[in-house]
Amino acid sequence: MSNVNLGVSLCGIDFKNPVTVASGTFGSGMEYSEFVDLNKLGAVTTKGVAITPWAGNPTPRIAETYGGMINAIGLQNPGLDTFLERDIPFLKNYDTKIIVNVCGHSEEEYVEAVKRLADAPVDMLEINISCPNVKEGGIAFGTVPASAEKITKAVKAVAKQPIIMKLSPNVTSIADMARACEAGGADAVSLINTLTGMKIDINRRTFAVANKTGGMSGPAVKPVAVRMVYEVANAVNLPIIGMGGIRNAEDALEFIMAGATLVSVGTANFNDPLTTIKVVEGLEAFCEKNGVKDIKELIGCVK
Repeated sequence: MSNVNLGVSLCGIDFKNPVTVASGTFGSGMEYSEFVDLNKLGAVTTKGVAITPWAGNPTPRIAETYGGMINAIGLQNPGLDTFLERDIPFLKNYDTKIIVNVCGHSEEEYVEAVKRLADAPVDMLEINISCPNVKEGGIAFGTVPASAEKITKAVKAVAKQPIIMKLSPNVTSIADMARACEAGGADAVSLINTLTGMKIDINRRTFAVANKTGGMSGPAVKPVAVRMVYEVANAVNLPIIGMGGIRNAEDALEFIMAGATLVSVGTANFNDPLTTIKVVEGLEAFCEKNGVKDIKELIGCVK
Protein backbone atom coordinates (compact mmCIF):
# COMPACT_ATOMS: atom_id res chain seq x y z
CA MET A 1 0.00 0.00 0.00
CA SER A 2 1.44 3.35 -1.06
CA ASN A 3 1.85 6.21 1.41
CA VAL A 4 1.61 8.76 -1.41
CA ASN A 5 -1.52 10.89 -1.73
CA LEU A 6 -2.20 11.53 -5.43
CA GLY A 7 -5.55 13.20 -4.74
CA VAL A 8 -6.11 16.77 -5.91
CA SER A 9 -9.00 19.22 -5.66
CA LEU A 10 -10.22 21.51 -8.43
CA CYS A 11 -13.11 23.96 -8.01
CA GLY A 12 -14.27 22.10 -4.90
CA ILE A 13 -14.28 18.72 -6.67
CA ASP A 14 -12.00 15.97 -5.40
CA PHE A 15 -10.12 13.83 -7.92
CA LYS A 16 -8.45 10.58 -6.84
CA ASN A 17 -5.41 11.50 -8.97
CA PRO A 18 -4.50 14.35 -11.34
CA VAL A 19 -4.79 12.38 -14.60
CA THR A 20 -7.54 12.81 -17.19
CA VAL A 21 -7.64 12.57 -20.98
CA ALA A 22 -7.63 15.28 -23.63
CA SER A 23 -10.96 15.81 -25.34
CA GLY A 24 -11.21 14.11 -28.72
CA THR A 25 -8.59 11.46 -27.99
CA PHE A 26 -10.64 9.07 -25.86
CA GLY A 27 -14.23 9.26 -27.11
CA SER A 28 -16.36 8.99 -23.99
CA GLY A 29 -14.23 6.12 -22.78
CA MET A 30 -16.29 3.33 -24.38
CA GLU A 31 -13.68 2.34 -26.95
CA TYR A 32 -10.89 2.47 -24.37
CA SER A 33 -12.71 0.68 -21.55
CA GLU A 34 -11.60 -2.66 -23.05
CA PHE A 35 -7.98 -1.68 -22.39
CA VAL A 36 -8.11 0.87 -19.56
CA ASP A 37 -9.79 0.55 -16.17
CA LEU A 38 -11.60 3.89 -16.17
CA ASN A 39 -11.93 3.61 -12.37
CA LYS A 40 -8.20 4.33 -12.15
CA LEU A 41 -8.44 7.74 -13.87
CA GLY A 42 -8.99 10.99 -12.01
CA ALA A 43 -11.52 11.96 -14.65
CA VAL A 44 -12.67 11.19 -18.18
CA THR A 45 -12.94 14.25 -20.42
CA THR A 46 -15.35 13.53 -23.26
CA LYS A 47 -15.07 14.34 -26.92
CA GLY A 48 -16.61 17.69 -27.80
CA VAL A 49 -20.39 17.69 -27.99
CA ALA A 50 -22.71 20.24 -29.61
CA ILE A 51 -26.48 20.78 -29.49
CA THR A 52 -26.90 19.04 -32.87
CA PRO A 53 -24.82 16.33 -34.60
CA TRP A 54 -21.80 17.59 -36.57
CA ALA A 55 -20.54 15.61 -39.56
CA GLY A 56 -17.00 16.94 -39.30
CA ASN A 57 -14.58 17.70 -42.13
CA PRO A 58 -14.05 15.77 -45.38
CA THR A 59 -11.39 13.05 -45.41
CA PRO A 60 -8.44 12.56 -45.16
CA ARG A 61 -8.54 14.10 -41.69
CA ILE A 62 -5.38 12.81 -39.98
CA ALA A 63 -1.69 12.90 -40.94
CA GLU A 64 1.36 11.77 -39.03
CA THR A 65 4.19 14.27 -38.47
CA TYR A 66 7.58 14.12 -36.79
CA GLY A 67 6.87 13.79 -33.08
CA GLY A 68 3.14 14.06 -33.42
CA MET A 69 0.15 14.29 -35.72
CA ILE A 70 -2.15 16.74 -37.46
CA ASN A 71 -5.90 16.29 -37.20
CA ALA A 72 -8.73 18.10 -38.93
CA ILE A 73 -11.65 16.00 -37.66
CA GLY A 74 -13.88 19.06 -37.47
CA LEU A 75 -15.38 18.14 -34.08
CA GLN A 76 -17.56 15.37 -35.49
CA ASN A 77 -20.01 14.39 -32.76
CA PRO A 78 -23.42 12.71 -32.39
CA GLY A 79 -25.10 15.69 -30.73
CA LEU A 80 -26.38 16.19 -27.19
CA ASP A 81 -29.46 13.95 -27.42
CA THR A 82 -27.39 10.83 -28.14
CA PHE A 83 -24.67 11.91 -25.71
CA LEU A 84 -27.11 12.32 -22.80
CA GLU A 85 -28.85 9.04 -23.59
CA ARG A 86 -25.78 6.88 -24.29
CA ASP A 87 -22.47 8.32 -23.11
CA ILE A 88 -23.24 9.72 -19.67
CA PRO A 89 -25.07 6.57 -18.46
CA PHE A 90 -22.03 4.55 -19.63
CA LEU A 91 -19.58 6.75 -17.70
CA LYS A 92 -21.74 6.66 -14.55
CA ASN A 93 -20.85 2.96 -14.28
CA TYR A 94 -17.33 3.98 -13.27
CA ASP A 95 -15.83 5.64 -10.21
CA THR A 96 -14.32 8.59 -12.07
CA LYS A 97 -15.22 12.24 -12.48
CA ILE A 98 -16.86 13.34 -15.74
CA ILE A 99 -15.75 16.47 -17.61
CA VAL A 100 -17.87 17.26 -20.68
CA ASN A 101 -16.25 19.20 -23.52
CA VAL A 102 -18.72 21.59 -25.19
CA CYS A 103 -18.45 23.13 -28.66
CA GLY A 104 -20.59 25.46 -30.76
CA HIS A 105 -20.63 27.74 -33.78
CA SER A 106 -22.13 30.72 -31.95
CA GLU A 107 -22.64 32.06 -28.46
CA GLU A 108 -26.26 30.88 -28.61
CA GLU A 109 -25.19 27.30 -29.38
CA TYR A 110 -22.76 27.20 -26.44
CA VAL A 111 -25.36 28.63 -24.06
CA GLU A 112 -28.01 26.17 -25.21
CA ALA A 113 -25.64 23.21 -24.76
CA VAL A 114 -24.59 24.34 -21.27
CA LYS A 115 -28.25 24.84 -20.29
CA ARG A 116 -29.11 21.32 -21.44
CA LEU A 117 -26.21 19.88 -19.46
CA ALA A 118 -27.14 21.80 -16.30
CA ASP A 119 -29.06 18.91 -14.74
CA ALA A 120 -26.91 16.13 -16.17
CA PRO A 121 -24.90 14.10 -13.60
CA VAL A 122 -21.51 15.45 -14.72
CA ASP A 123 -18.85 17.22 -12.68
CA MET A 124 -17.43 19.98 -14.88
CA LEU A 125 -17.84 21.50 -18.34
CA GLU A 126 -14.85 22.30 -20.55
CA ILE A 127 -15.70 24.97 -23.12
CA ASN A 128 -13.80 24.55 -26.39
CA ILE A 129 -13.35 28.14 -27.56
CA SER A 130 -11.16 27.10 -30.48
CA CYS A 131 -14.35 26.55 -32.49
CA PRO A 132 -14.83 28.87 -35.47
CA ASN A 133 -17.36 31.61 -34.71
CA VAL A 134 -19.54 31.56 -37.83
CA LYS A 135 -21.01 34.98 -37.05
CA GLU A 136 -17.54 36.53 -36.96
CA GLY A 137 -16.38 35.09 -40.26
CA GLY A 138 -14.96 31.89 -38.83
CA ILE A 139 -12.41 33.40 -36.41
CA ALA A 140 -12.11 31.29 -33.25
CA PHE A 141 -13.70 32.61 -30.04
CA GLY A 142 -10.46 31.81 -28.26
CA THR A 143 -8.17 34.08 -30.27
CA VAL A 144 -9.63 37.46 -29.28
CA PRO A 145 -9.62 38.37 -25.54
CA ALA A 146 -12.90 40.31 -25.73
CA SER A 147 -14.66 37.35 -27.42
CA ALA A 148 -13.26 34.92 -24.87
CA GLU A 149 -14.47 37.06 -21.98
CA LYS A 150 -17.92 37.46 -23.57
CA ILE A 151 -18.44 33.75 -24.21
CA THR A 152 -17.17 32.91 -20.70
CA LYS A 153 -19.72 35.31 -19.14
CA ALA A 154 -22.53 33.91 -21.30
CA VAL A 155 -21.95 30.25 -20.40
CA LYS A 156 -21.18 31.02 -16.75
CA ALA A 157 -24.55 32.77 -16.43
CA VAL A 158 -26.44 29.54 -17.20
CA ALA A 159 -24.03 26.85 -15.96
CA LYS A 160 -24.65 24.77 -12.85
CA GLN A 161 -21.29 22.98 -13.04
CA PRO A 162 -17.88 24.67 -12.78
CA ILE A 163 -16.68 26.01 -16.14
CA ILE A 164 -13.24 25.29 -17.60
CA MET A 165 -12.25 27.45 -20.56
CA LYS A 166 -9.97 25.60 -22.99
CA LEU A 167 -7.35 27.97 -24.35
CA SER A 168 -5.96 28.03 -27.88
CA PRO A 169 -2.18 28.44 -28.24
CA ASN A 170 -2.66 30.21 -31.59
CA VAL A 171 -2.55 33.67 -30.01
CA THR A 172 -0.07 36.47 -29.38
CA SER A 173 -0.39 36.22 -25.59
CA ILE A 174 -1.83 33.18 -23.82
CA ALA A 175 -1.71 35.13 -20.54
CA ASP A 176 -4.04 37.79 -21.98
CA MET A 177 -6.51 35.09 -23.04
CA ALA A 178 -6.42 33.54 -19.56
CA ARG A 179 -6.98 36.95 -17.95
CA ALA A 180 -9.98 37.51 -20.24
CA CYS A 181 -11.51 34.18 -19.19
CA GLU A 182 -10.84 34.99 -15.54
CA ALA A 183 -12.56 38.37 -16.00
CA GLY A 184 -15.52 36.54 -17.56
CA GLY A 185 -15.91 34.39 -14.45
CA ALA A 186 -14.20 31.13 -15.49
CA ASP A 187 -13.65 28.60 -12.71
CA ALA A 188 -10.58 27.04 -14.36
CA VAL A 189 -8.64 26.99 -17.63
CA SER A 190 -7.21 24.10 -19.64
CA LEU A 191 -4.36 24.38 -22.10
CA ILE A 192 -3.10 23.94 -24.65
CA ASN A 193 -5.39 23.08 -27.50
CA THR A 194 -3.65 22.11 -30.74
CA LEU A 195 -1.26 24.33 -32.71
CA THR A 196 -2.32 25.10 -36.27
CA GLY A 197 -0.14 23.15 -38.69
CA MET A 198 0.10 21.93 -42.26
CA LYS A 199 1.58 18.93 -44.05
CA ILE A 200 1.97 18.51 -47.80
CA ASP A 201 1.97 15.13 -49.50
CA ILE A 202 4.78 15.61 -52.03
CA ASN A 203 3.86 12.50 -54.03
CA ARG A 204 0.24 13.53 -54.53
CA ARG A 205 1.27 17.20 -54.69
CA THR A 206 -1.53 18.23 -52.41
CA PHE A 207 -2.37 18.75 -48.76
CA ALA A 208 -2.10 15.73 -46.48
CA VAL A 209 -5.47 16.58 -44.90
CA ALA A 210 -8.44 17.76 -46.95
CA ASN A 211 -8.95 20.81 -44.72
CA LYS A 212 -5.44 22.05 -45.75
CA THR A 213 -4.58 22.90 -42.13
CA GLY A 214 -5.18 20.96 -38.94
CA GLY A 215 -4.36 20.87 -35.26
CA MET A 216 -0.87 19.65 -34.46
CA SER A 217 -0.49 17.65 -31.26
CA GLY A 218 1.90 15.16 -29.72
CA PRO A 219 5.36 15.23 -28.09
CA ALA A 220 6.65 17.94 -30.45
CA VAL A 221 4.33 20.56 -28.89
CA LYS A 222 5.18 19.80 -25.23
CA PRO A 223 7.85 22.50 -24.65
CA VAL A 224 5.45 25.14 -26.01
CA ALA A 225 2.64 23.79 -23.83
CA VAL A 226 4.73 23.72 -20.64
CA ARG A 227 5.85 27.31 -21.23
CA MET A 228 2.25 28.44 -21.75
CA VAL A 229 1.02 26.66 -18.61
CA TYR A 230 3.78 28.36 -16.62
CA GLU A 231 2.84 31.78 -18.08
CA VAL A 232 -0.85 31.31 -17.30
CA ALA A 233 -0.12 30.03 -13.77
CA ASN A 234 1.73 33.26 -13.12
CA ALA A 235 -0.92 35.48 -14.75
CA VAL A 236 -4.20 34.35 -13.16
CA ASN A 237 -5.54 32.88 -9.93
CA LEU A 238 -7.36 30.01 -11.62
CA PRO A 239 -6.60 26.29 -11.40
CA ILE A 240 -5.10 24.83 -14.57
CA ILE A 241 -5.50 21.57 -16.47
CA GLY A 242 -2.28 21.15 -18.45
CA MET A 243 -1.90 19.18 -21.67
CA GLY A 244 0.20 18.93 -24.80
CA GLY A 245 2.41 15.97 -25.69
CA ILE A 246 2.27 14.07 -22.39
CA ARG A 247 3.56 10.51 -22.87
CA ASN A 248 4.76 9.52 -19.39
CA ALA A 249 4.93 10.62 -15.76
CA GLU A 250 8.01 12.77 -16.38
CA ASP A 251 6.08 14.81 -18.95
CA ALA A 252 3.11 15.11 -16.60
CA LEU A 253 5.38 16.29 -13.77
CA GLU A 254 6.71 19.14 -15.92
CA PHE A 255 3.16 20.46 -16.28
CA ILE A 256 2.39 19.97 -12.58
CA MET A 257 5.59 21.74 -11.49
CA ALA A 258 4.81 24.56 -13.94
CA GLY A 259 1.46 25.07 -12.20
CA ALA A 260 -1.12 22.52 -13.43
CA THR A 261 -3.39 20.80 -10.92
CA LEU A 262 -4.68 18.21 -13.41
CA VAL A 263 -3.00 16.89 -16.56
CA SER A 264 -4.57 15.46 -19.72
CA VAL A 265 -3.11 12.71 -21.88
CA GLY A 266 -4.12 13.07 -25.53
CA THR A 267 -2.27 11.93 -28.64
CA ALA A 268 -0.34 9.25 -26.72
CA ASN A 269 -3.62 7.35 -26.23
CA PHE A 270 -3.60 6.52 -29.95
CA ASN A 271 -0.32 4.61 -29.96
CA ASP A 272 -0.55 3.22 -26.42
CA PRO A 273 -4.04 3.04 -24.90
CA LEU A 274 -2.49 2.30 -21.50
CA THR A 275 -0.59 5.61 -21.32
CA THR A 276 -2.93 7.14 -18.73
CA ILE A 277 -2.50 4.22 -16.30
CA LYS A 278 1.28 4.30 -16.80
CA VAL A 279 1.27 8.05 -16.00
CA VAL A 280 -0.70 7.50 -12.77
CA GLU A 281 1.63 4.68 -11.69
CA GLY A 282 4.69 6.73 -12.69
CA LEU A 283 3.57 9.72 -10.61
CA GLU A 284 3.18 7.48 -7.59
CA ALA A 285 6.61 5.90 -8.15
CA PHE A 286 8.27 9.33 -8.53
CA CYS A 287 6.73 10.60 -5.30
CA GLU A 288 7.74 7.47 -3.39
CA LYS A 289 11.30 7.64 -4.70
CA ASN A 290 11.64 11.34 -3.86
CA GLY A 291 9.94 11.34 -0.46
CA VAL A 292 6.94 13.35 -1.66
CA LYS A 293 3.98 12.41 0.55
CA ASP A 294 1.40 14.50 -1.31
CA ILE A 295 1.42 15.35 -5.03
CA LYS A 296 -0.01 18.81 -4.18
CA GLU A 297 3.47 19.73 -2.87
CA LEU A 298 4.65 19.70 -6.49
CA ILE A 299 1.94 21.91 -8.06
CA GLY A 300 3.62 25.12 -9.23
CA CYS A 301 6.81 24.36 -7.26
CA VAL A 302 8.99 25.78 -10.06
CA LYS A 303 9.01 29.55 -9.81
